Amino acid sequence: MAKANFEDNMENLEKIVSELEKGDLNLDESISKFEEGIKISKDCNKILEDAEKKITILLEKDGELQEENFSTEE
Repeated sequence: MAKANFEDNMENLEKIVSELEKGDLNLDESISKFEEGIKISKDCNKILEDAEKKITILLEKDGELQEENFSTEE
């Protein structure tokens, strides 16, 4: 099975939250959904961390390549 992307994970997480908020699940089902939500949340966090690491800019200064963190501020 292919790994879900960030958007798919967020959509699944929103569905789980909605199901838990309805209150129609029994305790075991609620715990299972909560555990699934925690796993998805950790996956989302990992995806964001990996993306942040990729968002760097290589600049050439004095003939050397230097890596700088990406910034949206000017």
